[in-house]
Amino acid sequence: MLPTSGGDPRHPAGVTLGPLDLAARVDEALRVQAVAFGLSEEEVAIRRYIVQRHMTSPGARALGAFEDGGALVGFVYGMPNDRAHWWSTVVEPHLRAGGHDGWLDGSFVITELHVHPAFQGRGVGRALITRITDTAAEPRSILSAIDADSPARALYRKLGYTDLARRVRFPSARLPYAVMGAPLPLCRPVPAP
Repeated sequence: MLPTSGGDPRHPAGVTLGPLDLAARVDEALRVQAVAFGLSEEEVAIRRYIVQRHMTSPGARALGAFEDGGALVGFVYGMPNDRAHWWSTVVEPHLRAGGHDGWLDGSFVITELHVHPAFQGRGVGRALITRITDTAAEPRSILSAIDADSPARALYRKLGYTDLARRVRFPSARLPYAVMGAPLPLCRPVPAP
């Protein structure tokens, strides 16, 4: 694992970033997601199965952000996109309608990115997403996020993600989502002179 420092936006102060065995630590990760995303116990149970299934997909990988004592305070995971995956079949008609369905090919999907609220605003999310996409072989990345102005969407825009489709409805979601895409590598902030 790499210790972090406050000077580099890829290395937020107070946490260490490193590989995460998400299948082994799924309950800990889902506790972070439940707090960050407001999930019910029923939603957590459903996501446990989904996460474990995703981690068996070719090329799937995860990174964690860890406190000094080793507690998980944030995580990201993703994989090369596969048009046969459920997510792709839901978003494909929306992307096709806007002429963006080619984004489903040659893309690394950010499946989940969550940071415990006590650690938000410190650059942890930025560090996790840039670190995982820096290792992607694909030339671009796609993700979905709740279709509303939020700190998460603001971060994605700063990293170079743009809206490819909006008002996408997932069967179990209460709110509509936006699908966003960015060329890789993601944008980095310009250092102050």
